[in-house]
Amino acid sequence: MARFRGGRPYNPVDEARAMVGAGDASPTGRYLESIGVRPTPRATCPFDPGYDPVTVESHLQQSGHLMGTLKISMACWMVAEEGATRRKIEAAHRAGVPTVAGGGPFETAVAQRALPAYLDLCAEVGLTRIECGEGFTDMSLAPADIVRQAGERGLEVEFELGEKHSGRFSDDETDELIATGRSWLESGAVRLVVEARESAQDVGLFTAPGQFDPGQADRIATAFGLDTVLFEAPNKASQFALIDHFGPEVQLGNVRLEEVLRVEIYRRGLHSDAFGNEKLRPRAPVEDQA
Repeated sequence: MARFRGGRPYNPVDEARAMVGAGDASPTGRYLESIGVRPTPRATCPFDPGYDPVTVESHLQQSGHLMGTLKISMACWMVAEEGATRRKIEAAHRAGVPTVAGGGPFETAVAQRALPAYLDLCAEVGLTRIECGEGFTDMSLAPADIVRQAGERGLEVEFELGEKHSGRFSDDETDELIATGRSWLESGAVRLVVEARESAQDVGLFTAPGQFDPGQADRIATAFGLDTVLFEAPNKASQFALIDHFGPEVQLGNVRLEEVLRVEIYRRGLHSDAFGNEKLRPRAPVEDQA
């Protein structure tokens, strides 16, 4: 279904991946360009765990231009006062940030045989996208049927790879996840999310925060491409490890709103721990390149 902003069609996914820093005419933007900081995609996708609207609006004002999407996380939005939830979603839309309903409410809706009603609710409150998954329930519905029902309501779909309580990925599990991911993408899902929960410890790719299996991560990234995969990275160690490995283009999710700027200076090589990484550090001054 076509989407419109200002009377013109637009694609939220393309918009979310726009390069940040390219052609920035502000004094700060001109300075960053002059010292060789590279433009980067909008690849940090934070989550709202239930903050008040003023807090979310303030973070969007400060960092919305850096965000790929904003997850309205867990089921907190479903028990909050609805006007507050709508206010946060509308603030994200004004900032050009697509909003995503976290996967937990989807799984509950499917288990309770209430998926159509859940999709109606997501569309009614103004969400852009839903996250689907089998993190703690089993699902019998076909991906194509779910994507179709969501699309009929103007909703996009992404799918989360991995279970919340099954530990780290083995080779066989990664094979299965890749097959599952392909099925969802072929059915019309716009993105895949790699599970890491809120700890990035003994789950998915991670053995401990910052210690992950690069072989399994590379298999997933190679199968789908960094434009299509979002890696959950809920803490500093996991965020820095994934950026060090993949470079500044990697999409990171489950980032706390107050950590967005720290992630973004790391992507740009402006963090002391990133400056020595050739993938990240600013380009050499012009006179040194001659």
